[in-house]
Amino acid sequence: MKLCICGLGYIGLPTAAMFASHGVNVHGVDVNAHAVETINKGMIHIVEPGLGDVVRQTVANNMLKASDTACEADAFIICVPTPFKGESHEPDISYVEAAAGEIAPYLKKGDTVILESTSPVGTTERVAEIFREMRPDLAIAEENRENESDVFLAYCPERVLPGQIMSELVNNDRIIGGINRVSADKAADVYAVFVKGELLKTNSRTAEMSKLTENSFRDVNIAFANELSLICDRLNIDVWELISLANHHPRVNILNPGPGVGGHCIAVDPWFIVSRTPDLAKLVHTARLVNDGKPEWVKQQVRNAIAKLNRHCTIACLGLAFKPDIDDLRESPSVFIARDLAAEYPGCVVAVEPNITELPKVFDGTGLRLVSTEEALKADIVLLLVDHHEFRNISPDFGEKQILIDTRGLWRK
Repeated sequence: MKLCICGLGYIGLPTAAMFASHGVNVHGVDVNAHAVETINKGMIHIVEPGLGDVVRQTVANNMLKASDTACEADAFIICVPTPFKGESHEPDISYVEAAAGEIAPYLKKGDTVILESTSPVGTTERVAEIFREMRPDLAIAEENRENESDVFLAYCPERVLPGQIMSELVNNDRIIGGINRVSADKAADVYAVFVKGELLKTNSRTAEMSKLTENSFRDVNIAFANELSLICDRLNIDVWELISLANHHPRVNILNPGPGVGGHCIAVDPWFIVSRTPDLAKLVHTARLVNDGKPEWVKQQVRNAIAKLNRHCTIACLGLAFKPDIDDLRESPSVFIARDLAAEYPGCVVAVEPNITELPKVFDGTGLRLVSTEEALKADIVLLLVDHHEFRNISPDFGEKQILIDTRGLWRK
């Protein structure tokens, strides 16, 4: 089998490498010239444990190569971003549509196309429409038309945890939603190459909604913890102790609060549900507002600390990634907090992020700079945003003229 994967980012590249390591000839496609060049050298442009060794080996064995154009293959997987349109939180599926347009000329009878990108309900059907428009010579899979398909089409969302992707790609169950039954069967055959978890077949709309539901469930639970932290702050209660005590109840498992919610999944996917059913998704919408509002609350804690010290203050932001021990800054509340504080207090803000070597463009013109943990801990106000292991492994002793704002409960006394 030859496989063509469109998108070589945090999901696409590990997926490509995993297929290639199991004997599949993989052709990866990405518009990022740096990513293509890096991969073809047997190196990686992202941080993910275990990925570098697999890419190096599969490139050396000529099982994996990258390009800026697609090619003929037996199966195609689309792993491109699905961001928002402006500030409206409307899902933007233009990257998916572009990827479908890229591979359409290479389709032939018997091919299987799988969409992995997190998408609003109905996106897989939109891909089918594009194929029908561009390839009228082929019968594209349709619902209830099992025996008249030349090209099979399914949706299979990724369900992996950054930092554990290489393991979870293999061991996690996968939901496979076909446009029709035979498409689900064909897509399942593709993943059976390496997936040890159960392959759960359904239709494409249910599979799309399942991905959104999983992350919305997590978002609502995080929002409960974040709302508790706001309430406890006003009532002068230690939220970390409260949660620890409440979780001794046999049927209670409250998550820990933080500075907000980031990443391309939990911070984004619930809006895809809200955008399609705004009159019904009231709880999902409220959870998004709670979590999106937490960074502003954190910034206010810094302002309060400055007022308490009543002097010119230096501020250190510890952690910029959206979760511990990764380099992924997408939708990270820590990034927004650090950026806004740097703009509000020019020349006073520094940051520590152990997993990156240079700041992203969002910080251009802010004056914020990366420093060592040791230097950061000397700041007047130390704002702990991400509990990276580099921070978990130390127990800093702060002076009387310093203020710690610990959004993760890591260094609380």
